[in-house]
Amino acid sequence: MAPKSYTEELFRLITEKSSLKTHVYNNTLVAFNLIKDVIKDLSTQFKKYQVKHKNELPTTFEAKPVGKFEVDLKFGGDILLFLMHTNVFEFSRNHEVMRTSYVKEDTTRSYCGVINIYNFIADSFKYNRVNDVGYLIGRIFINKENHYFIEGKRELGFLYNNFGKNELTPDSVEEIIKAAIKYTINFDLLTPHYDQVKFVTVNEIKNTLDSISIKTGKRIGYKFQADDGGK
Repeated sequence: MAPKSYTEELFRLITEKSSLKTHVYNNTLVAFNLIKDVIKDLSTQFKKYQVKHKNELPTTFEAKPVGKFEVDLKFGGDILLFLMHTNVFEFSRNHEVMRTSYVKEDTTRSYCGVINIYNFIADSFKYNRVNDVGYLIGRIFINKENHYFIEGKRELGFLYNNFGKNELTPDSVEEIIKAAIKYTINFDLLTPHYDQVKFVTVNEIKNTLDSISIKTGKRIGYKFQADDGGK
């Protein structure tokens, strides 16, 4: 039988780690609900904008909550999916964030919840093109102190050194969402190279347009692989 002191130490470790992860999860959930609220508010603002400017074009800007851990934002021909992961993650020793003084002072600060931001073409859902692919344009990491950093493309990219300074607030969340929208607007669907699409199977061509199985993705048209566009 293990010594009492060893058993108590084991139980203490279990309790501390569980408490840490629960705290991080709760912070992440609060942040995700804040994202939902900001998206809903932006949708309301867009409707007022359309009325004010008498916009006759059928431009869409809609928020759609999908369960507890997903909210979709559809605008124009795009959809942004915000997905909260239910688990808490730690970074590898080689990750840049582990080299920051903020994390070195307290390694438990590196435990983070994650909110992923994906960009899809709206027609992929409209026409049920199940083979189409989305694009991860950013992911938000949130720790026990409600500090965050972002790994992402261009407008969404933040420095790891800001991890100990950036705190999620309604204003910072709005900035993140607006940056994601701006990036998506400038991230256009490119025509694929002719040689990439010159062959098609009988099965693919027999499908209707609504369910055509040729993959469509923004970066290289029909076959989404490398991010050759530098975005």
